[in-house]
Amino acid sequence: MMRPRRGLDPGSVWAQRLRQLEQRLRYQGLAGRSTNEVLQLYAAHGQQMKLQRSSAVTQLHGAIKRLKQDLKSLRSFALELSKDFQRQSKTCLYQVLAAVQGIQLQNEAMQMFQRKAFDLEQSLQEVTERYEKEKQKRKALHNNLIELRGNIRVHCRIRPLLPFDDSAGHSVSQDRRRNFSEKAAYAADDETVLVKCSRPGHASVNKTFQFERVYNDLESQDAVFADVAPLLTSLLDGYNVCIMAYGQTGSGKTYTMLGPQLDGNLAFSIEEESELGIIPRATQEVFRLISEKPPGSYWVEVSVVEVYNNEIFDLLAKDSYGKVFGIKRDVVTTREGKSDVPLLTHETVENASEFLHLVNKGLQLRVTHPTLVHAHSSRSHLVVTLTITTVVFGDNFGTSWEDEQTSQRLNKEASCTFPQKMRDSKSTSSSRASSPVQLEATEKMKQVKTRLQLVDLAGSECVGMSGVTGAALRETSFINRSLSALADVLGAIAEQRAHVPYRNSKLTHLLQDSVGGDAKLLVMLCISPGQKYLTESLQSLGFGTRARQVQRGQVKKKLSQCRVKENKT
Repeated sequence: MMRPRRGLDPGSVWAQRLRQLEQRLRYQGLAGRSTNEVLQLYAAHGQQMKLQRSSAVTQLHGAIKRLKQDLKSLRSFALELSKDFQRQSKTCLYQVLAAVQGIQLQNEAMQMFQRKAFDLEQSLQEVTERYEKEKQKRKALHNNLIELRGNIRVHCRIRPLLPFDDSAGHSVSQDRRRNFSEKAAYAADDETVLVKCSRPGHASVNKTFQFERVYNDLESQDAVFADVAPLLTSLLDGYNVCIMAYGQTGSGKTYTMLGPQLDGNLAFSIEEESELGIIPRATQEVFRLISEKPPGSYWVEVSVVEVYNNEIFDLLAKDSYGKVFGIKRDVVTTREGKSDVPLLTHETVENASEFLHLVNKGLQLRVTHPTLVHAHSSRSHLVVTLTITTVVFGDNFGTSWEDEQTSQRLNKEASCTFPQKMRDSKSTSSSRASSPVQLEATEKMKQVKTRLQLVDLAGSECVGMSGVTGAALRETSFINRSLSALADVLGAIAEQRAHVPYRNSKLTHLLQDSVGGDAKLLVMLCISPGQKYLTESLQSLGFGTRARQVQRGQVKKKLSQCRVKENKT
């Protein structure tokens, strides 16, 4: 029992607690019941509460047990997970180590490979250099062999496909026109031409042709002239030189020899130096070489002729008013067995510009005619000749000119057959000429003439392809006959026949000294790559192959041809 607080009336306390109990009983609906009922109710309520607590405790024990089991499972899972993580970590670590080792090995292998690659590159470079040196030696030996045999050098140039190659010139099927535009001729290397010969219904056959030099369709005019330039040195060393372009119409002969022609004009452009052909470049090189020699020791004359319908026309001849017009000339054989054109106009030139001006004038008179193959087809053979007269001292030609003062003094004292304007520019002295020592030196002065012939042949034609009629058809007939005559001459020389038919054509008669004489001859084959021109290309390649087989004997230097006359002034 609760002891009553000090200062309070115990009766009032119990009365207050009684009132609270009554209120609770009333609230619980027990008011008015007997004490036993109330006690029973309380006992039942207590028993119910006890059961509830017991049930709650039981549930709590079960939950705790399950929680312990879950915790145990969780611990077991965590332990397994930790072990698995450790195993995977070790595995990954081993893999990383293996990968690092592999990368290190690969780096070492790569470094070794790079070293080997570097060594191989150096070896390849050395082999390439040795190959180029051996190639140059082989080419030099081959050139020496050509010199000894007197063979004709043959170069071949393949032009690129052009827009007019797509049209066949007459009505054909679409498939055949597509075949026409396909390439049939290729430069396999710098000495081999590969031709794919294909006909409908037949297996393709490849043919190869070997020449001293082969130019593909991407090589420039510079590359072509680089192989021609060494011949020009031989010109000043005392050898005649002839460079001839041969091929079917539209194959690029005039472009190779002259360069691009001006629109609506037969003249060639000299503004684009990179596009200049062999003729202007050769002239520039000749005058450059002459400029390195003592003044007055050389002079140059030029003539321009065309062979049209088997007639020779002088393209530098002038009328009484000074106007240039073509005059028919004839070709004869001299007592020495050389070909000559009497009354041919020779103009003296002092530089390349004067030469190109004269050639352009002559080209204005050259005959051309449009065909289905070429809009500016040349109907004549063009022959440009540079005659170089060299004043030499002594019996040996090609000796050094180190003593320029002596050379110039002798040139002044010698009465050479110089052009008038060159003689006028030289001062002469009769007292000096009468000196016995100087007269003896003058008698040793000699003149040597060498010739550079630059020939742009008219193109061979297939009448069915070119579509020419009337006068143009007659021109085609003369062109093809003159080219056949040239092939016959080469064939006769190759077979060493007793008679060579030079006079079967004015062309071969005019070129007699170059083709069968002592000139260094270079034939520049020009071919079209298209399937459309396969027949003509094979004919040109066959001509070049036959030309290579010609053996004319060793080419000789020009000996002194005339002794300088004694100065009697």
